[in-house]
Amino acid sequence: MEQDALGSAAVPKDAYYGIHTLRAKDNFPISGRPVNRRIIEALLLVKKAAATVNGKLGFLAASVSSGIQIACDELLSGELDDQFVTDAYQGGAGTSTNMNVNEVIANLAIEHLGGTKGDYRLIHPIDHVNLHQSTNDVYPTALRIAAIPLLRTLSGQMALLQEGLQAKEKEFADIVRLGRTQLMDALPIMAGQSFGAYAKAAARDRWRLYKAEERLREINLGGTAVGTGMNAPPGYVYAVAEELREISGLGLSRSDFPMDVTQNMDVFVEVSGLLKAAAVNLLKISGDFRLLNSGPDGGIGEYKLPPVQAGSSIMPGKVNPVIAEMIGSVSMRVIANDTAITLAAASGQLELNAFIPLIAESLLESLELMIHAVPVFHERCVGGLKLDRERCSDHLERCGVMAAAAVPYIGYDAAAELHKEAAATGRTFADLLEERGLMTEMQGSAAIQQLRSVQAGIPGHTERDPL
Repeated sequence: MEQDALGSAAVPKDAYYGIHTLRAKDNFPISGRPVNRRIIEALLLVKKAAATVNGKLGFLAASVSSGIQIACDELLSGELDDQFVTDAYQGGAGTSTNMNVNEVIANLAIEHLGGTKGDYRLIHPIDHVNLHQSTNDVYPTALRIAAIPLLRTLSGQMALLQEGLQAKEKEFADIVRLGRTQLMDALPIMAGQSFGAYAKAAARDRWRLYKAEERLREINLGGTAVGTGMNAPPGYVYAVAEELREISGLGLSRSDFPMDVTQNMDVFVEVSGLLKAAAVNLLKISGDFRLLNSGPDGGIGEYKLPPVQAGSSIMPGKVNPVIAEMIGSVSMRVIANDTAITLAAASGQLELNAFIPLIAESLLESLELMIHAVPVFHERCVGGLKLDRERCSDHLERCGVMAAAAVPYIGYDAAAELHKEAAATGRTFADLLEERGLMTEMQGSAAIQQLRSVQAGIPGHTERDPL
């Protein structure tokens, strides 16, 4: 039996959590999904740092400080993962998760001291494990610790995707395909140029995500409940930030105004917005791939995405662009999570944001999804993508793009009329030009040749020649 301010409750004997976790477990049977493991790991680092500093400064007995540190190390290795039972969706600004971690650490440390779980005279979840802390400074700090390594990983993966797209830019540099605007035939481009444009977008995403880490390094640990630092001795406040930087290996720094970090969640909105920007680019790229791969007989069929699995239980031989669809689905999830993060951050009130658990769950889910999805897209879609040269050439020959090359010579209206006639009669635009005497054969040939090489300037014309 354990007791809190609301009364007493029976905690299972084999549980390492206590009454606070039990109440949270009963109050929030919401998603059936526990808090993201990375938040738990980050909280364990915070607790270890606090216990270390409190021991060095004499606020904790050496045995208590050591017991908490040993328990944190064991839990970080994966021991007792099943004891972190609070639901990902909870009220209370993360207090339930903080207390779950405090109680599990306390009870494991108690056993190391030879005691029995629940004997909080030896090590107390709040008085010892949570000493000089509040949920409101440890949880935002933990979210930063959890997010930074993921950002680093994702930035690196976006760099590899950029390189993969650049490789395709070179591979397809000699292939001309029909460009399209608003899904309609437009001017020709080198097929490699499209991948060059994709690579530029990926490069921006890589750099933005890399730089986003700077926004997350500032922590409010030591600010306690509202950022004023009440009940946290100054010596502890400065030392705990140093200790946490040391054991986490991250470039964390103590905020010069902890109240800001405690109540304002805009940094997480900013990071999520950069993830959304990357997701938007990935969604656009994957959509292009699917469109140009469509068919193959009844669609465009210029791209050939790698066949990775059978596509239908009723249509033999059908192969779907499932990897491109996957990255599109992940991108949509990231965009949706950004909306949740935006709303949660905007819904904070006065000195605290009660919705930081939702921010944490959404941000970490977005990061983890992208980390898993981007390499798959790179390796199983971009890497094996091929072009159908004949299909590209056929579409280019049959389109009315030659009309654009003639505009500088015969004017827009005349070119439009000839294009219309060519489409109606099935004749080529070049044949009609020659028949009407609107362009000499030499001019027409030069225009067509330059058009196919997609050079800048007026097709068939040098700067020294008059039109």
